[in-house]
Amino acid sequence: MGHKETIIFGGGCFWCTEAVFKMLKGVIAVEPGYAGGQTKNPTYEQICNGDTGHAEVIKIEYDADVIPLETLLTVFFASHDPTTKNRQGADLGTQYRSIILLGPSEASAKEGATQKEVVENFIKGLNASSQMGAPITTEIGKLETFYPAEEYHKNYYEQNKNQSYCQVVINPKLKKVQKEFAELLKK
Repeated sequence: MGHKETIIFGGGCFWCTEAVFKMLKGVIAVEPGYAGGQTKNPTYEQICNGDTGHAEVIKIEYDADVIPLETLLTVFFASHDPTTKNRQGADLGTQYRSIILLGPSEASAKEGATQKEVVENFIKGLNASSQMGAPITTEIGKLETFYPAEEYHKNYYEQNKNQSYCQVVINPKLKKVQKEFAELLKK
């Protein structure tokens, strides 16, 4: 294995983001959880109330030699709406905000840039390239604590493909990623 790194992404419901990132080559593990807030050991019910400050997130472990951070960011920004604050589709609240939480400041790119520098430059590029579009509202922060989600959230899509939420919300997202990023998918 090459250069293993970890990053936290929040892009709405973690059932969706987990399913998207598990498909990618170079992604070693994806774990749903909660981060970015102040409540210790939050439960899903507390998160849904929106008063813990946490977002639904996924912790991604990846091999940076196989899938660079820039590629993960491309998929992240293409698979959710990073221009609406505290909302993804019908999901409304701070727990659904677009957020990236960074681990210890280690070199991420071949040039030796830190994750923070890579993320900030990527967002600057997105904002500069869409003069007519809305600006990116994605929060960038340092990961304080990641709380793993309850067991029943792990591999949610794989275990609940026939549920209406999976059919109506997750399936179209996965199809879009499969179409736009076919070369990045695991065989």
